[in-house]
Amino acid sequence: MSLKRIAITGLGTINGAAKTVPAFQEAILQGTSGIAPLDLFDVSPFPARIGCQVKGYDPADHFTRRQISHLSRTDQLALIAACEAVAMSAVTGCYDPYQIGVCVGGGVGGMLHAEAWLQGELSGKPGRPGLLRTLLPDCSTTALAHAFGFAGYQGNITTACSSSGTAIGWAADLIRSGRQQAMLCGGADALAMLTFAGFNALKVVDPNPCAPFSAGRQGLSLGEGAAFMVLEDEQAARSRGAQILGYLLGYALVGEAHHMTAPEPSGESAARVMNAALSAAGVDPGRIGWINAHGTGTPLNDVVESNAVKLVFGPRAAGVPLISTKAITGHCLGAAGAIEAVATVLALNAGIIPQTLHFRGVDPECDLDYGHAGSRATDTRIALSNSFAFGGNVTTLVLGSAALGQEVC
Repeated sequence: MSLKRIAITGLGTINGAAKTVPAFQEAILQGTSGIAPLDLFDVSPFPARIGCQVKGYDPADHFTRRQISHLSRTDQLALIAACEAVAMSAVTGCYDPYQIGVCVGGGVGGMLHAEAWLQGELSGKPGRPGLLRTLLPDCSTTALAHAFGFAGYQGNITTACSSSGTAIGWAADLIRSGRQQAMLCGGADALAMLTFAGFNALKVVDPNPCAPFSAGRQGLSLGEGAAFMVLEDEQAARSRGAQILGYLLGYALVGEAHHMTAPEPSGESAARVMNAALSAAGVDPGRIGWINAHGTGTPLNDVVESNAVKLVFGPRAAGVPLISTKAITGHCLGAAGAIEAVATVLALNAGIIPQTLHFRGVDPECDLDYGHAGSRATDTRIALSNSFAFGGNVTTLVLGSAALGQEVC
């Protein structure tokens, strides 16, 4: 019995580089970075003071005063991106509400609001304790389910920076198993002072815009945002006349059990997950045209990911571009996997391999094709999207373009 093929029928995002899917596609194709000085909170105590904040964002443009009082910045970004994805899919009303689920990957949840509450307490101006509820990342899941009336599965994945990539994979599993007919899945994470301070304390934040796979790179640039997909069984989606935007062909994940923050140095674990994802998708490695790398820009991560790609593709590795879109969006932590999955689908459909920005020079340990020379045209229909997280949480998605619907994969 063949597995159900999972179609993507809705996309949505808001991040520091763009506030809608069309704007994000333009940013990806043109290589427009949103990394800039931060003003969301006081960054003066830190050595790095830049990031990829959603600038010019006014909650009042999207929500009522009552909604704003109950929704964290993370929840708000999640709702904005999810609204775009659900509207694009036109899925509402097409299935029993109990057959549409929600799965969200996240990390810090409403920490920014919790910090504001704590600062009020310490200054003798207590805020509403209800703000603390938004600290939990599952709040976004609940908010989305209530907003759209999706009464099926509600779940939250918190595996650090692989959270939303894993959420998308888990959502596909729920559809393939028949437990849900459609899923709204993705991730959201907002910047907060504590996370910014923490990454600075780890000395993994580059004071300049991150430069993945380049010589002289000093680390990541933090970002924020949200991205969501609507997934459905392909045949069900076609039966209702939905526009198919792409495919989630397969995914895999591993837990390295190696170190709290450092990746397994040989790249063997990361290679294992990429191979497992290809096997799950039934896709030969020779069909992979490029990889949307985890590519944070930290000295260690970029080398390990490069080693892993060599293990997977062997002599062909140099011909499989390893691209990092984090130089455009920053590293959006729990939302990173979903934002990069959306970027991958958009680039596949546009027939473009994106570029990796901020090249500073050749690192002898990073000796593959990283797209530093600019974006380029391609006829490839399948790409990988990697999410490698703290704690050894590693996830790879195999994504296909809409044109793949014309062939049997």
